[in-house]
Amino acid sequence: MASVIGKRVGGRTYYYLAQSGRVNGRPRITSQRYLGTADDIEAALDGAAGNPDGTRHLAFGDVAAVWSTLERLQVRATIDEVLGSRKAKVSVGTYLVLSVLHRATAPGTDLAQWWADSAASRFVRPRITAAAVRDDEFWRAVRRLTRPQLERIEEAVSARVRAQLGEPILLAVDVPNFATYAESETAVAAPAGLSTVVTRDGAIPLASTVYRREGAVPFGVAAERLSARAAGPVTLVFETGQHAQLDLDDGRPFVGALPLGDYPELLARPASARRPVDSARFAGVTALDTHATVSGASHRVVLTHSAKLHAAQARGFAQALSSATRQLDGLALALEAGTNRRPREQVMTEMARITRVRWVDRVLSTRLTGTRPADLRLDWRVDENARARLDEEFFGKQLLVTDHDWPVADVITAYRARYHLDSTFRQLNGPFVAATAPRRNWTDHRIGVHSLVSVLATAVTHVMRQDADRAGLDLSVRELLDLLSRIGETVLRYPSTGGRPRTRRLLTCRDPVQQRLFDLFGLGSYAP
Repeated sequence: MASVIGKRVGGRTYYYLAQSGRVNGRPRITSQRYLGTADDIEAALDGAAGNPDGTRHLAFGDVAAVWSTLERLQVRATIDEVLGSRKAKVSVGTYLVLSVLHRATAPGTDLAQWWADSAASRFVRPRITAAAVRDDEFWRAVRRLTRPQLERIEEAVSARVRAQLGEPILLAVDVPNFATYAESETAVAAPAGLSTVVTRDGAIPLASTVYRREGAVPFGVAAERLSARAAGPVTLVFETGQHAQLDLDDGRPFVGALPLGDYPELLARPASARRPVDSARFAGVTALDTHATVSGASHRVVLTHSAKLHAAQARGFAQALSSATRQLDGLALALEAGTNRRPREQVMTEMARITRVRWVDRVLSTRLTGTRPADLRLDWRVDENARARLDEEFFGKQLLVTDHDWPVADVITAYRARYHLDSTFRQLNGPFVAATAPRRNWTDHRIGVHSLVSVLATAVTHVMRQDADRAGLDLSVRELLDLLSRIGETVLRYPSTGGRPRTRRLLTCRDPVQQRLFDLFGLGSYAP
């Protein structure tokens, strides 16, 4: 039953619309809605407050979806449990999950500004004051975390993730360009890499270690240490050229890439020798599953061809070739003018620089005549037959080697795990990681904390991507977060008529895919 009740506060009466009902047999007010003073109600009835006098737009969809996933995985409670009870208004676990939320949805922005511009303060509980959500407060809260504690936090959160995944197949992956830490945009500090254990399906990080480039342990050694932390058999995933640094016959399972140019007999095989891989998971990808001699022994190799990669490489090569020929034309015209003063060796060095671009030197031939600087002349031509062979034999292809008997689709999935990680880390970190404000050096401790936040943010967003994939939505992390970020929250502010200003919150309209994501991540629970 609805009724209007008034409350006397400070000499003024404020009215509420109350809903009453029986609770345990007794009458109780079950809900109430604030209406305002008598003047507010009169103004509303007269239409005086019918139009808002201002609006604010807050980030909602991506923030709520990531927060929903953090809550489902119980990340904050897990971190606080690892660290034990600490007397603080805001726990370290809360600061870390807020940093993960911030990194996943607005990387590179100021923490305080992100908090003010998002709807997070409305649904993050317990409530946190805006003054507590600042970069300096975050670093103050985590300043005493040790490296063993950071590892225990990662392992405990990974256990939560694995509890939802069952027993995933694990891969050891190296990301040498994880982040470049800089004190400013012009003063670059040492770059850092990351060795990590991830799930084959979803590339979800479970254990990791960050390293500076100088003095880094070999990838095989790092993988061995990480496999002990991951508590399970691990398959090494390596890039082209790394196989020479690894012993492929030491008993450790592996999936890696081989240099295409080392196996011309495979590249020459006709397209008819390849078979479609999986039209649902890998549209436009074909593969030849065979054997070849690698490092002196026979191993299973898979030659793949991607129509999408072929088109991208063809476009890139066409642009590179066009740029090289334009530069050669310019150099040829400058030499023909007869004003050149550079010796022949310098001109040849310049020609080599122009044609050094990948694959360009395969199809572009140059000839420099003359000996004296003023007599030098340049001719060049494109070998169209070589260009056709390049298109047929190289573009779109990768050569993978493995000791697994997995289906070809799973071999490709394992190898591409690094690309998914690399893409997400670039999205979270940008080209470089600026120093914190006020300016402080990137110590090993700060790099360790930053790395943990990046890895946790990657794990959470990759879990979300896997959830979307299982729901029939094939999206990259970037596409997923972009779609969610377009679900915004608009705050309408109505003029005051003597009481408190009234506000109304609305979510922006959603297309069918956004609505599916809205339902998938339970965003209705966080809607205004």
